[in-house]
Amino acid sequence: MADEELEALRQQRLAELQAKHGDSSADPSQQEANQREAEIRNTILAQVLDQAARARLSNLALVKPDKAKAVENYLIQTARYGQLPGKITDQVLIEILEKASQQTEKTTTVKFNRRKVLDSDEEDDS
Repeated sequence: MADEELEALRQQRLAELQAKHGDSSADPSQQEANQREAEIRNTILAQVLDQAARARLSNLALVKPDKAKAVENYLIQTARYGQLPGKITDQVLIEILEKASQQTEKTTTVKFNRRKVLDSDEEDDS
């Protein structure tokens, strides 16, 4: 009974989000495929991450969705290849995020272009 209620709430929330973003013209089969893909991603992430790490990744997704998506893709891919030793803790996720930040870090440089002004001290004031 609870699963049916949960599924009904998901469908209602999906309909609200689609109405909000104007996605009502999208193909229903495409919507269903996107929903299945999201469920699979969430299932894999739930198996790979512990609760604290999952909460941290969710918070990151609110602030930097692109970075969170990249880290999720990395975690899912490494899980599929069997390269993860066990559940990822919050501390390990922080290390992964730091590595991702270092790889995508943008360096800002400031360049000063000083203009040569043709001022001479030898002005004729006569």
